[in-house]
Amino acid sequence: MLIKDLNQLEDIKMIHAGDQDKKIEGAYIGDLLSIVMSKAEENQLWLTVQAHLNALAVATLVDMAGILFVEGTQVDDATLKRAEELNIPLYTTNLSAYEAVKKLIALGI
Repeated sequence: MLIKDLNQLEDIKMIHAGDQDKKIEGAYIGDLLSIVMSKAEENQLWLTVQAHLNALAVATLVDMAGILFVEGTQVDDATLKRAEELNIPLYTTNLSAYEAVKKLIALGI
């Protein structure tokens, strides 16, 4: 599935398009950045509440498909600006990580 397929989910809102043709090959749920860096895999969609510049650095390091901020997490302007520079797709949802991943599984992830 491609990152742009997330746009069909009504509970998930795109906040920065980034590379919409990036392939999603799974999902990783985690908030401790050091663990995400060591355990997440390339082309996974990262579900987290960590909405700051360091999260973008981790997503870039791992080459993740994008980031889905859960639990209604808000992203500040500096993070959005850096996401534009890095071309990282960003999404947000009020759903919990568990509820969001159930929707992703229904889409075929």
